[in-house]
Amino acid sequence: MPDHFAVSFAPDIPAFSAFAVDSLGRGEGLDNVVLTARLPGDGGFALRDDGPDRYSYVANSSGKPTSAVWHMEISGARLGLRSDFSAGVQSPSFLLLIDQRKNHATLLGRPAATQQIHLPAVLHLPDRGTVRIASPQPGIVLECDARRRQPEFFVAVRFPAATAECPVVEYVLESTLIHPDLPGLADHPLYDGYRRSFLNLIQFHPRLRTLANNSSSDVCGFCLWQYAELARRAPPLAAGLTVMDLVRVSLDRVLAGHLAYGQKGYDKTEEQPEAAAWSPPFDSLDTLPSFVIAGAHAILEGGDAAWARANFPRFAAFARTMLAQDRDGNGLIEYPLSGNAGSWDGTTGTRPANWWDTIGFGHEDAFSNALAFRACSLLGAAAQSLGRGAEAGEFATAAGRIRSAYYPTFLNPATGVLAGWKSADGRLHDYWFTFINGMAVAFGLVEDRAAHALMDRLLAKMAAVGFDRFHLGLPGNLVPIRREDYTDRRRRYGGPELEDGSDAFQIYENGAATHCHAYWLVKALYRLGRVDDARRIYHPMLRSFAAGDFQGFTANGLSKDWRTWQGEGNGYEGYLSDGYLALLAVEDDIRAGN
Repeated sequence: MPDHFAVSFAPDIPAFSAFAVDSLGRGEGLDNVVLTARLPGDGGFALRDDGPDRYSYVANSSGKPTSAVWHMEISGARLGLRSDFSAGVQSPSFLLLIDQRKNHATLLGRPAATQQIHLPAVLHLPDRGTVRIASPQPGIVLECDARRRQPEFFVAVRFPAATAECPVVEYVLESTLIHPDLPGLADHPLYDGYRRSFLNLIQFHPRLRTLANNSSSDVCGFCLWQYAELARRAPPLAAGLTVMDLVRVSLDRVLAGHLAYGQKGYDKTEEQPEAAAWSPPFDSLDTLPSFVIAGAHAILEGGDAAWARANFPRFAAFARTMLAQDRDGNGLIEYPLSGNAGSWDGTTGTRPANWWDTIGFGHEDAFSNALAFRACSLLGAAAQSLGRGAEAGEFATAAGRIRSAYYPTFLNPATGVLAGWKSADGRLHDYWFTFINGMAVAFGLVEDRAAHALMDRLLAKMAAVGFDRFHLGLPGNLVPIRREDYTDRRRRYGGPELEDGSDAFQIYENGAATHCHAYWLVKALYRLGRVDDARRIYHPMLRSFAAGDFQGFTANGLSKDWRTWQGEGNGYEGYLSDGYLALLAVEDDIRAGN
């Protein structure tokens, strides 16, 4: 069997019974991802071996085989499927049914309609590789669905059969690598995870026709900015298809009024019956910055000038609404909830200000304000690119106001690092957040001299608390979050019983190690020229990316996206796409040289 693909076919229905790919072509990790328990049976077809590496399906009619209606051929990095129309034979679509518990595969392409994707498209299997799918016949559309808790989590891709109107339909599946062409990548096994998994952050929901947490999960509006950060660096996925096209498709849905998780009113719909409801009566503080960042990148990176001109005013309106959340006029936006210690009721219905959904970020939130700064900076540049000088000045001024207020507001003089939030009662809430300090430096919110001081103190604290298992990622916070500042009292999700939070430390967002938002500290160190410090943290992470060790589950049945410092899983998704933003730091590592 070729080193790119490992496949087998069901005995009585056109379908894969095994499917695996290694886009590096080494025959590594070729574990079957097919949800075999749910394959339809007794489909009235017989599998025929036409050898070598050639197979076909024939229909059984009155006990006698007819001519072949599906042909399959494997050749190196290519896998061919061909459907031939046969009068009187009802030939089904060819099925690839993937078990998301084995791999969070996703089909990336322009949506034709709900659960339909135009060709060419890309099937990406995180940590395994990428398969580009094309057809010489024009106008071919794949059928795609993804669900969770049905009871299995699955992604289904169906290749429609030939018809009387289109008597031959061919599909070419080609194992490939899609990543920026950086020098020396193929020479270093350290970068294998980058080469094979660059697209891991990008997941498309076929029912909602937008980028999402994963193919069967929620669309989180406050994550769109991360997809755009990768999209602006990504090479084309296929002819006429880019990751930024998928960002625009997702933004079009936002602009059409469809809600995302993080927005008031988001809940289950007919399209997405497994959606998790957003319970607060207002949006998260990081949702509008996310929309603006994504929109600005989509404008700045070109590709659709008419789209940019038509939609800039909409993103400018988002930005002005975002800035209007600065209710006290100090330059920083504020969340409606106070963030005061002890103000959380300990239920999952009370959501804090941002992505970190169990930590009591509120009022003046350093995470969301860092994003607001980047949003204004980028939107000002986008305005300039469109010749809109007045708006360019407006948003550059707003970015300047945020920057002027940011460091003085969030710097904790007691620790010398930036706190996570300043609550309405004026108190700083500082748990040695690695991502807050990293984002501030990476985005340029802090002058270099002060930035070096932040990094010195943070790295010294990391050594003092004994965290050095960087192959697990980074803890979001280096000390336990107190019970009064934790929003979910379930121990399973880091909720402490003790007031100092120590009994639940290293569980989920209460200090567990994760690849999520680890990018920012690494990026900050590279930005400051502290290459040795950056590599001491980042190179072990890169080895874990190459091994696919941030996806899946540990022996306790919990997932690897969050782990104790000893490596025991305490996540739940099995796959958190956000963490793969950290792969972008490969650019900085290569730029830094040997």
